[in-house]
Amino acid sequence: MKVGILACKVSWHVQSLLNALGQRGVEAHSFPITRFVAHIGGKPVVKCHGIGLDDYRGLLVRIIPWGSLEQIIFRMDVLHHLEDMGIRIVNSPSTIEKTVDKYYTSAILESQGIPTTRTVVTERFEEAMAAFQEMGDLIVKPLFGANGRGMVWVSDEDIAYRTFRALELGRYLYYLQEYIPHANQDIRAFVVGGQVVAAMLRRGRNWKTNLTRGGRGEALVLEEETEELAVRAAQVFRADYLGVDILRSLDGRSYVVEVNSIPGWEGLQKTTEVDIAGAIVDHVLKTL
Repeated sequence: MKVGILACKVSWHVQSLLNALGQRGVEAHSFPITRFVAHIGGKPVVKCHGIGLDDYRGLLVRIIPWGSLEQIIFRMDVLHHLEDMGIRIVNSPSTIEKTVDKYYTSAILESQGIPTTRTVVTERFEEAMAAFQEMGDLIVKPLFGANGRGMVWVSDEDIAYRTFRALELGRYLYYLQEYIPHANQDIRAFVVGGQVVAAMLRRGRNWKTNLTRGGRGEALVLEEETEELAVRAAQVFRADYLGVDILRSLDGRSYVVEVNSIPGWEGLQKTTEVDIAGAIVDHVLKTL
């Protein structure tokens, strides 16, 4: 049995998965997702770096890198086609599509009764200013993004005006979420196969808690209610594994603020004895 990992380079995460697969006697290889060659009326149907992917039992997606609209659509189309051929894609293309776009993610969470922060998304400057005047403190986020990059906390009307005008010049969307005071900390829960395998409390040097932004992680045993919230989020997106970010307000309310269907776990691994790559691989092998 052969299992492939789709990435751009052999990162720490890719190597962890390759090691876990090898330890379980699985032939495993890494492929650059930007090197797809698809054939209609030819064999193999899909090649990557010159190697046919048709006889792989499973493919783990570790990144969908930036590119033109055509490039990204093509990569996703290939993943859908491979899945239609019976190859197990983890996470599935539909799960990735639902979680890569913050608006779609937030809309799905809200529609399924999972508490998330109040959000306004618009293309118009006037509507963005109206949202600021209604909600006051806002977090301005890029629609596509990760690791806290490009997120801005806006609490002053003049700064809101300047920020929103700058975004207007670049023809960006306004993705605006109500700021929830949270004592500069939140929770990252890592769900695999419908179970939380590890979690950590992230403490930030400021309101951003991302480890890549200077935050630090501490091992955390989740309360039953919080664990159920994380598992529900993974079930809603039909995710094999999912990073779930949960923010707890100062009055004790919990909100799912983001989910990640291609999550990293290098920082989380330092807080737990659980072999997270092994947990992912074990789950995937059970489903092949």
